[in-house]
Amino acid sequence: MNIKDRQKLKKLIRELSSLRGRHTELVTVYVPAGYDLNKIIGHLQQEQGTASNIKDARTRNNVIDSLERMIRTLRLYKKTPENGLAIFAGNSSKNESRIDIQVWVYEPLVPLKTRIYRCDQTFVVDLLQEMLGAREEYGLITMDRREATIGLLRGTNISVLQHMTSGVPGKTRAGGQSSQRFHRIREGAAKEFYKRISEMVNKEFLSKKDLKGIIIGGPGPTKEDFSEYLNNEIKKKVIAIQDITYTDESGLHHLVEKSQEVLAKESIIEEKKIMQKFFEYLGKSIEKVAYGLDEVKKALDLGAIEILLISEDMDDELIDELEEKCSEFGTELRIISNETREGKQLKDLSGIAAILRYAIS
Repeated sequence: MNIKDRQKLKKLIRELSSLRGRHTELVTVYVPAGYDLNKIIGHLQQEQGTASNIKDARTRNNVIDSLERMIRTLRLYKKTPENGLAIFAGNSSKNESRIDIQVWVYEPLVPLKTRIYRCDQTFVVDLLQEMLGAREEYGLITMDRREATIGLLRGTNISVLQHMTSGVPGKTRAGGQSSQRFHRIREGAAKEFYKRISEMVNKEFLSKKDLKGIIIGGPGPTKEDFSEYLNNEIKKKVIAIQDITYTDESGLHHLVEKSQEVLAKESIIEEKKIMQKFFEYLGKSIEKVAYGLDEVKKALDLGAIEILLISEDMDDELIDELEEKCSEFGTELRIISNETREGKQLKDLSGIAAILRYAIS
């Protein structure tokens, strides 16, 4: 999959993932390679009849209209495309008072092997994600005795799944028997908190088939104590335990940064390294970098760019133009997601930057 095709698919996934139906009204259909398209159309016509029984009038009309537009679109095809077809239909309007039924069609570059019909509040994009090769997931746990955050690293995206706080009392200065009693209370409360975290980890991670590993982080020895409370299946997936200061959402980002060796092959680390290199040059050796469309185009025309960095939000036509120029001069082109901190910083710098082979005036 070349850069253009990858960008096209990523944008489709982002657009579809951003939509939410009021009820189960967004329709997803995956047609496997070689499957009879007439059978799919027949199935959708049957679903139209079933949808007429939906009680909520707006949902009923949205589903029926979505199915009708999907059927019309499929009838434009003489047969199923070589690698199958993914088609989505639903209300794209985020304004409650307005309805805008749209259809999205994607012809995959690799054969689809799964047939899916789904009518839900969200579109099914997992198979599209597979085509990007970003299905590998890592579980993230940051915790101490006060709080815990459970997150997921998928591709370049770090998301929070759960955040929990404990009822463990603070340390007391009382002496004698009071001190011992408070110590026992604190230890008991800590153990209960560890059990709660472990139960939530089981809920979030045990069913995830694509979970490649789990990384635990936190201050002091607490994280090692907690790891003993994990389910045996979860324990087997723990690939690193890291010392970090924070245990909230920012702790998840710190945990990923601290785990670079473990995640060396993951795209988020590659992106962070190249962007960190750019910002290091920007701060210390500004003659080694360029940013902004005009400056970057000038450097590219001179063949002075070693690595071109483009935000994934940039216009497709511009990316195509720059990609062609890069091939002339042997320049490496990197599309940077805006899901990392560094990616967001690049976006703030007009979305385009470069590391230079040599300084230019």
